[in-house]
Amino acid sequence: MDVPFTIFIVEDDPWYGQLLHYHLSQNPDDEVYLWTSGQECLDNMHLRPDAVTIDFSLPGMGGDKLLQTMRQRWPDLPIIIISAQSKITTAVELLKMGAADYLVKDDNTKDLLWNAIQKLRETNCLRERVKSLESQLQAKYDFGKIIKGNSPAIQRIFGLMEKAAQTPVNVSITGETGTGKELVAKAIHMNSGRHRKPYVAVNMAAIPTELLESELFGHEKGAFTSAVARKIGKFEEANGGTLFLDEIGDLHPAIQSKLLRVLQERELQRVGGNERIKLDVRLITATHKNLVEEVKNKTFREDLYYRIMGLPLVLPPLRERGQDVLHLAKYFVDEFCQKYSKAPMTLTPGALDKLRDYNYPGNVRELKTVVELAAVLSNGAEIGPGDILFASAGQDSHFLSTEKTLREYTRAIVRHYLDKYDDNVPQVAQTLDVGKSTIYKMIQDGEV
Repeated sequence: MDVPFTIFIVEDDPWYGQLLHYHLSQNPDDEVYLWTSGQECLDNMHLRPDAVTIDFSLPGMGGDKLLQTMRQRWPDLPIIIISAQSKITTAVELLKMGAADYLVKDDNTKDLLWNAIQKLRETNCLRERVKSLESQLQAKYDFGKIIKGNSPAIQRIFGLMEKAAQTPVNVSITGETGTGKELVAKAIHMNSGRHRKPYVAVNMAAIPTELLESELFGHEKGAFTSAVARKIGKFEEANGGTLFLDEIGDLHPAIQSKLLRVLQERELQRVGGNERIKLDVRLITATHKNLVEEVKNKTFREDLYYRIMGLPLVLPPLRERGQDVLHLAKYFVDEFCQKYSKAPMTLTPGALDKLRDYNYPGNVRELKTVVELAAVLSNGAEIGPGDILFASAGQDSHFLSTEKTLREYTRAIVRHYLDKYDDNVPQVAQTLDVGKSTIYKMIQDGEV
């Protein structure tokens, strides 16, 4: 699997530098920069290269001096020296100074350099994977810290999550959009015996059907026109760990049968391949759909349904979690202030009443968006009822349950009221209970 790489070439010979630049630019995911001096290279280190190649005979600051300088300032950066000198003593001395490799300039240099970069890429990929696993192992996956709430409904879910973490059985999570299905899946994995192995999440609805088989099961080089290299699928990535298939209810029938076969046989074949690869994967699935109804309607295979069901977890909607709404709202306010280095803010009793009385079709995700938007609109340390805006902002009924950033929601609401009141900024500011300067600045910055 290709990992985007940033490569610096430091070469004063224009022709030779362009030759190396062209050769290393064959991978479209990479960014390759050509510098003609050591100082030019140092001046552009803010671009954070993943590898640097240096001509040993640079004018001014020589390759050895540049190597020494970079080793002191960026000790982990891989540096490859390219030189017309073939003396063993020179190569040994540069390698002792910290060069990752030493290549002699000849007809094979560009190919040797390509191979050296590929090895550095693989090492970098493994290093990042180790960092990711280490950070996951260090994280505290206390259920109560991830999923906020004290209601009886959510406490029952904690109990089932504990049982799921202690067993290898498949888990199926259902619930409305925004109830936290992926949070639950990852918490189960990190508290299970597989927590030291990979956790791989796939949103089935986000991948085109024609690419899904390759994405899940991988493919061999040449399996189809654009298959220029072997690709490891998500099942193989998750081997030994947990695979989370989100929105499995949207899975195309043609892929359902192939998924069923993989789950039954506990092995797969990459697209275009003959090798049978054994699997040890714990499967967690999620959907907002009613799979029982989907089975009745013949849009979801009954045998696949029973294969994936395992331990079912039905996440309660926010409207059934009582005082959790207020608990979560206060948590999101504190989180927002901490994230954006703002002074502490509080919700007034009127704001809390307004939050409590709403039914949240978008569930926890919608509540978070509403609270963060209120924090943006508030002019002081208190968030009042006038700062709380729901889907009544003239949008469709799912305005605040769709996937948007906070900035996008803010722009959409302000733009709606500017249109409604014919760009009357004082009227919009009064309606939204925000300062006129806030609206004027958004207009001036081209945000609305």
